[in-house]
Amino acid sequence: MNKFQHRKLESLFKRNKAWADKMTRHDPDFFTHLSKQQTPEYLWIGCADSRVPANQVVDLLPGEVFVHRNIANIVVHSDLNCLSVIQFAVNVLEVKHIIVCGHYGCGGVKAAFENQKLGLIDNWLHHIKDVYRWHKEEVDAQASTEDKINLLCEKNVIEQVANVCHSTIVQHAWNNNKDLTVHGWIYSIDNGILKALETGINGN
Repeated sequence: MNKFQHRKLESLFKRNKAWADKMTRHDPDFFTHLSKQQTPEYLWIGCADSRVPANQVVDLLPGEVFVHRNIANIVVHSDLNCLSVIQFAVNVLEVKHIIVCGHYGCGGVKAAFENQKLGLIDNWLHHIKDVYRWHKEEVDAQASTEDKINLLCEKNVIEQVANVCHSTIVQHAWNNNKDLTVHGWIYSIDNGILKALETGINGN
């Protein structure tokens, strides 16, 4: 690691210290309370895009949102990482809401739509190519490439919500009358606003 890289990383530690000091000034017991328990009501399944930080988007503090993120907010039944997060959130943390949140202009969705060849990630993006194939006529009818990609972003969220709902974890929770609702949202990086696509699916 060269000196420039080292200084850049050192700046992150300085920023961390400044943030911790600021939080403590605002609430001297903040970290004491935070360290004792984790009781979020929400599981956020979002895109790994660095411009969509879950807590900040909904203006909640650390500890109030349990988060899983991956490229293009995909939920598939072969992904044991995602399923483990869902199971822990539902069975241990007993969250009340699962939110699948995509965003317009998603790079993963764009790559799948344009059939870009990126390497290993192509296998992951095949799930979005399936979504495109299922909704091809409606997506292709949009006026511009941007509109097509943004509609595919929405369709992808809706499909992933369905995958969450059909998971054995959520089905088991609903069969046992757990208070659990699944939502599909999309975020606009252009203006910072969330929009609901699927509002309030539960086992009733």
